Amino acid sequence: MDFVLTDEQKMTRQMARDFATNELAPYAMQWDKDDHCPLDVIAKMYDLGLTTVGVPAEYGGPGLDNVSLCGVMEELARGDAGLATAVMASTGLASDPVLVGANDEQKKWWYGRMMEGAIAAFCLTEPGAGSDALGMATKCVKDGGDYILNGTKQFITNGEIAQQFTVLATLDKKLGNKGICAFMVDRDSAGISISKKEDKLGIRTSCTNQVVFEDVRVPAKNLLGAEGQGMKILMQTLDLSRTGVAAMATGICQASLEAALQYANERQQFGKPISAFQGVQFMLADMAIYTETSRLLYMKAASLQDAGLPFKSTSSMAKAWAGDAAVKVSCDAIQVFGGYGYTKEYPVEKYYRDAKIMQIYEGTAQVQRMVIGKDLSKNGYTPYF
Repeated sequence: MDFVLTDEQKMTRQMARDFATNELAPYAMQWDKDDHCPLDVIAKMYDLGLTTVGVPAEYGGPGLDNVSLCGVMEELARGDAGLATAVMASTGLASDPVLVGANDEQKKWWYGRMMEGAIAAFCLTEPGAGSDALGMATKCVKDGGDYILNGTKQFITNGEIAQQFTVLATLDKKLGNKGICAFMVDRDSAGISISKKEDKLGIRTSCTNQVVFEDVRVPAKNLLGAEGQGMKILMQTLDLSRTGVAAMATGICQASLEAALQYANERQQFGKPISAFQGVQFMLADMAIYTETSRLLYMKAASLQDAGLPFKSTSSMAKAWAGDAAVKVSCDAIQVFGGYGYTKEYPVEKYYRDAKIMQIYEGTAQVQRMVIGKDLSKNGYTPYF
């Protein structure tokens, strides 16, 4: 296996790193404090091509491979996990149903709007339906040349700033998997309202809202795939996006490690830097191990995707491991900082708060283990490389 990035992959990653270092990290703590999503910075991301990194080349985008795309997500999360989430939710999670389920005309509409600056949101979770997607109550009813949507979606990333949604709804809950449908929905459609903004523990630069659909008419041409194919599209979407979440979690690990290393080398106790003490060295070593293994796992999952090889278990492994690692590494960073780490004077407490969601969204750590176990029992384990 070749662990060396191509020149193009290095250039793309460096571009994202430079932006995160200069435009995100210096301001992220204040945005977090203010619970503020900086739309002007998202506009800068668009100008640089960061909000459209997931758009295929044939629809005007860069056509990045998955290794490059995940590298961008890691670097953005290193600067600020909230804005990385906003980008990932738009160009990744919300757009992946289009990537896997749309026809050419639909892709032209969806990606065309994104190339003009539109932000997207993915509407799956509901007040009463989280990990159990079949518990969704949002209904879609065929009415002539339209479908009428009614329901409430919960915890929607980009809810209040999105111009377009991918929405999952059911024809009839009694149909189970066969009743789920996926739609592309224009935000300007009559009957859509954005309510409750969540006051979150972390990723506070990412706006998270409740989105309500009341008799929203969606043209039948905006149905992705056929009726009843929504669950298949959903499963493919989550498989794709989990690798990106693992990359973002790795970005939090990297930021935490870098902060802890710098502080440990500067902080003097007993006449020498605390990095000279074996107890601190062991913590830093473990932080580096967790960070690097997280990176290797998400890079393997992304490489498998690019090679056209099965990656379902590997992406779930990457997401589960990196999410847990982000929480551990950021927590250990606070420990290295000691009492100062527990204050808002330094960024490590923010990294810790940001990290927790990596164990929850797009399938909890427990759900990932269910996915891995089911896949192993069905298909066995083939390492590929």
